[in-house]
Amino acid sequence: MLIRGFKKSDVYYLVEILKLNDQYEYQAIEGPDAMNEVANCEAAVFLVAEVKGKPRGFIKAVYDGSRALIHLLSVHPDYQHRAIGSTLVDAVCKELFHRSAPTVSATVTEQSVGFWEKKGFRRTNAFIVLREDLKKISAASLNNG
Repeated sequence: MLIRGFKKSDVYYLVEILKLNDQYEYQAIEGPDAMNEVANCEAAVFLVAEVKGKPRGFIKAVYDGSRALIHLLSVHPDYQHRAIGSTLVDAVCKELFHRSAPTVSATVTEQSVGFWEKKGFRRTNAFIVLREDLKKISAASLNNG
């Protein structure tokens, strides 16, 4: 297994992995254009696990100078339980540490929280909320400004 940075040629494989794991609900956040934007963001860490020349898992994280957050971890279902997810988490944590992050949080689901706890993460009282209508807000502020 090779852990490396994201390449534009990975997009097809990564979208397939997301779809197979029912993680492709928001194309604007997880689609090809978004992947390329993340890859170009200096605050982001976007790593891919390659097995036999093909992407089989990936992880996305960000460090803003004070907080580090793992946004997404996804491994192809046929390659789960082979240490790919664990290796990706270790690699991204190592990179975040090198960027001086004091801690790291992760966005997780009830189904995956056990994995994260085994990796040394603990539950907190925080949870994620989502607002999807930013275009409306932006348009309204332009019209009212």
